Amino acid sequence: MDSGELRIPFGSGSVTGIVYSGAPSFATMLLAHGAGAGQRHPYMTGMAELLRARGVSTVTFDFPYTERGDKLPDPADALEACLVAAFDEVRVRTDAPLFVAGKSMGGRIASQCAAKGTIAPTGLVFLGYPLHPPKKPEQRRDRHLPKVRAPMLFVQGSRDVFGTTEEVAPLVVELAKNAPGSRFFAVDGGDHSHVVPKRSGVPQEKVYAIIADVIVEWMRPLCL
Repeated sequence: MDSGELRIPFGSGSVTGIVYSGAPSFATMLLAHGAGAGQRHPYMTGMAELLRARGVSTVTFDFPYTERGDKLPDPADALEACLVAAFDEVRVRTDAPLFVAGKSMGGRIASQCAAKGTIAPTGLVFLGYPLHPPKKPEQRRDRHLPKVRAPMLFVQGSRDVFGTTEEVAPLVVELAKNAPGSRFFAVDGGDHSHVVPKRSGVPQEKVYAIIADVIVEWMRPLCL
């Protein structure tokens, strides 16, 4: 795949994708955005560039509501259908192992698709999994996760109001029983977007670079 914009057929129209082509590339990553911002948000473009620099060709895309300029996400079935369409489009364009990552909502939608078997990725990466709404820990969104058989990597901030490391880490231990190779990585002091306090003394750019390193190190053995 060449770098640049990509039209992804969906329904009676299409949605926009962006290809970040790595050369040489050992894997491809489909990266889905979160509920509040599309594929051109600095978090998305920054992570795509970091992955590309590490040999992972990365494709982002906008869900239909973002494409339309709306703020509220589409119903879950429409989000899932769009992700499946993007996955299928990328699948036919690459011979490399294909992973799917998602920022918050994007990761949850990818996990729902994987649980239903509508996508079959080599692995899944969750960049801040939304385990529950803020301040509502009883409303968990993990019932479907044991059905996922692909290895999963959870990258979670210790201050994430959608699910702290203390909440998510034990879940990953259980999920690894049915999905060998699943791992958990804690971003010390990180919030839902892995932003750490300035008082930590760690530059934010370094935090994101470490996350990209962790993702790539986890991916490589799965590509053998």
